[in-house]
Amino acid sequence: MKDQRFIGTGVAVITPFSQNENIDEKSLEQIINKLIYGGVEYLVILGTTGESVTLTSEEKQEVVNIAKETIDGRVPFVLGIGGNNTRELAKQIEKTDFEGIDAILSVSPYYNKPTQN
Repeated sequence: MKDQRFIGTGVAVITPFSQNENIDEKSLEQIINKLIYGGVEYLVILGTTGESVTLTSEEKQEVVNIAKETIDGRVPFVLGIGGNNTRELAKQIEKTDFEGIDAILSVSPYYNKPTQN
């Protein structure tokens, strides 16, 4: 990830699903392209608006792959990483290929009161 500031309009992208409840790849590509053609300065993929806390690890990876290929460096890509299970989040971060991702949006665990030690 390069050091940069995010200035202008950023959009938290929804994650579309097909009738059979799978990730709708074609719709996701269309949404991303429409936002970029509309002049957005950066995109947030898998933020809370993108259903990140309800997706499996495999579905998250699918969304990231689609987004990387579709964005293709045209605008900065911010990846949302968050949830309630700190151990699983740490594993997810270790497995994530950050190539093509410009920043992360990290949501701390919510609804849980962590120890203060």
